[in-house]
Amino acid sequence: MEKKNKLVLAVLQGSDSDNTIRNLNEHGFMVTVLSSTGGFLKKKSTTVMIGVEEERLEEAMEILQKFAGHRKETVYQPVTMPHGEMSSVPPVPMEVMAGGAAVFVLSLDEIRKF
Repeated sequence: MEKKNKLVLAVLQGSDSDNTIRNLNEHGFMVTVLSSTGGFLKKKSTTVMIGVEEERLEEAMEILQKFAGHRKETVYQPVTMPHGEMSSVPPVPMEVMAGGAAVFVLSLDEIRKF
């Protein structure tokens, strides 16, 4: 019986790409990296192509979700005082949503190497 293969195309936010690619490689996934730009704000992104056997697809998806998926992060917002008053008010912690990836899974009918 012939193995079924998938091609995963994942568009990652620029800041998530290094860690995600390293973890995919550590788990034996070979990744082709394409620099890309897109989205509403034309931000830098990285598109990765991963050829994967169907039985390992969920493993690859879990890594993508863990290292490039939506998550909450804490940022510290400085406090602005009215009328330019100087104060020793520390920055205020705020939770923001970060990360996120668009992932496309394509079935491969045939793979040829030349």
